[in-house]
Amino acid sequence: MTLRQPDATLHSMEPYPIRILLAKIGLDGHDRGVKLLARSFRDAGLEVIYTGLWQTSQATVYAALQEDVDVIGVSLHSAAHMDIMSEVLQYQKQFGIEDIPTVLGGIIPAADYQPLKQMGVAEVFNPGSSMSNILSTLQKLADHRPKPPLPQLLDGFRSGQMKSVARLITHIQRRSAADFSMSDLSSTTGTPSRVIGITGSPGVGKSSFIAKLARMLRSRGERVAVVAVDPTSPLTGGALLGDRLRMMGQEPDNGFFVRSVASASEQGGVGPKVADIISLLRGYGFQTILIETVGSGQGDTAILNITRNILLLLMPSSGDDIQFAKAGIMEIASGYVINKSDLPGADVTHNHLLEAVGGDRPVWQVSALHDRGLDQVADWVQKIALQ
Repeated sequence: MTLRQPDATLHSMEPYPIRILLAKIGLDGHDRGVKLLARSFRDAGLEVIYTGLWQTSQATVYAALQEDVDVIGVSLHSAAHMDIMSEVLQYQKQFGIEDIPTVLGGIIPAADYQPLKQMGVAEVFNPGSSMSNILSTLQKLADHRPKPPLPQLLDGFRSGQMKSVARLITHIQRRSAADFSMSDLSSTTGTPSRVIGITGSPGVGKSSFIAKLARMLRSRGERVAVVAVDPTSPLTGGALLGDRLRMMGQEPDNGFFVRSVASASEQGGVGPKVADIISLLRGYGFQTILIETVGSGQGDTAILNITRNILLLLMPSSGDDIQFAKAGIMEIASGYVINKSDLPGADVTHNHLLEAVGGDRPVWQVSALHDRGLDQVADWVQKIALQ
């Protein structure tokens, strides 16, 4: 069997994938096309952050700021493209990220192409645009995006600019150890905080659970950051980073930060340089930092190298007491969350867990969908000492 090699178009000039945020803004209720585009970009070697339907211009641009994407891609199939794109560009200027090029795709009248470009839209694509042309354009736009020097980023970080936090994360991820040392941030990092790893199998509801838990902690006055890790394709080097979709808010919140990270070559459920990213987030003053692992199996225990505070999410009917007593991911957990406990079998799973792990570690039944059981988990999180 021959594995498909990464697309040379996107990997020949840069040692890292292009990051693009794909957004559906407004009342357009159709996302089949943009989801297909997201998969195509992933297969071409890009890191794709998709933010879902019915987003506002403000929320979209704020997400792009935190993710520090190379390109913002807006998909529209309504007649409101002139107004929406004007809003997007205005918010980019307001948040200080007008250097991120913004492209528009959809059913756009040809007569509006030039006015859109005069407005500041970098490129407009129609349904007939070829994938090779789109990829080539994205590459050029990403290559020409200004890259501020490290001292400028550090000054912004020290003055509390969130965009500098986001750009420093990118700087860390895209530099080798020889090019960048965390000692450069020694005067800014070290804020006391707690780091919680959240792991579990694919589909167990980690992102939805984290979104609800983070919002609850925010309502209690906590400053919360999330580092959400998704798998990198072993075939193309691309990644579909979809966890933010569950965590999008309609209003900017400087006390809630979400950053999507691809696992790259890392094994065990986490991504490269996550520990350095945590140091940055500590320095910015986040009290609680939640690390969402890749959907994990029994042997994926790399999160233990980052924190000893680990929540393992399970689903009803996901195993018996023998399964739960096995070594690996089951034994590293500090607490167990039976998510989707509104489904049948939650009580049986709860009893099996108690038989396997005893009473020294908490077991909660939670339904993120129905906002049940989250208070007790939030109480547990806040009892962990800040360090």
